[in-house]
Amino acid sequence: MNNKILKLTASAIAICAAAPVFADALTIYTALEEEEVAIYLDAAKTAMPDLEIDVLRLSTGKLGARLLAEAGNPQADVIWGWAVTAMMDPQVLELMAPVEIAGTETLAPEFRDADGRWFAQIGYMGAFCVNTARLADKGLTMPTSWADLAAPEFKDEILMPDPNESGTGYLHVNAVLQALGVEEGWKLLDSVHPNMAQYTSSGSKPCKSARTGEYTVGISLAFTAMQSIEEGYPLAMVFPSEGVGYELEASGVLASSDQKDEAKRFLDWTMSDGAISLFRKHKALVTVAGGEASEAAANAGLPADISTVLAPVDFVESAGRQNEIKAEWREKFGR
Repeated sequence: MNNKILKLTASAIAICAAAPVFADALTIYTALEEEEVAIYLDAAKTAMPDLEIDVLRLSTGKLGARLLAEAGNPQADVIWGWAVTAMMDPQVLELMAPVEIAGTETLAPEFRDADGRWFAQIGYMGAFCVNTARLADKGLTMPTSWADLAAPEFKDEILMPDPNESGTGYLHVNAVLQALGVEEGWKLLDSVHPNMAQYTSSGSKPCKSARTGEYTVGISLAFTAMQSIEEGYPLAMVFPSEGVGYELEASGVLASSDQKDEAKRFLDWTMSDGAISLFRKHKALVTVAGGEASEAAANAGLPADISTVLAPVDFVESAGRQNEIKAEWREKFGR
């Protein structure tokens, strides 16, 4: 997905090609999906009509590269909804300010930094997006596991995000390795690799390509699967039996920001009841206690207790080993 700046104005949300950020606005970098950003910003504007916000949307990997490249001359005020495994990079944590965001004290310790540099009230989880019409046309059996995707019949029928460019790609690879163990995990990924038609830079593209019938299976996001099913596409959301990868989406304030009050105000809003209610409509994973899954999630087949399908992910390990895992993946499967 191309980089986008979403500028919140008095009348509407304008979306334009990436350009220099606006001097007097609160500048936010995010890796949230573009469709989500537009929805959330519309609600933020209603709640805070006097606050001008510019949002630059980047993939997980590109956001990290930009942050580090700008370390000597920071451009952003806020990081909003970025993979916690990326946020926990020591080079990134050095750039973050300890800030008390209202409501984060209610989050479990594993969903916030002890020093207040980040918190994660939302997250995302993976899923297989299976086009049921194409599946039937080709006489294929519904896959219920990664192992099923290794069947020869799925040759060139699968899309997956590249873990070196997409946080979604990394969460899938990381989940397989943590659930099965490194040796067995790589063996399984190696067995599926010959059937891959393409590795993408976008986490949502595999699902979007599958829903339109270009491919049978898109290894992608539960959010995109739920949205696609709600919109009427012939799609099934499948959680692999080996365990589903998931990621927390962390937020925080850059230490270099000269608009920390405005930054705190925005992040306080993201923890408000109104924002959390909105997140529950669009996110498969909300870490704030209480509440019910959305109707769209239930209709798409998201279990009431998602812990029953999640892989046993250790985020400290995820963060500490990501460079090693990405390098090995590139060596094995890079195209």
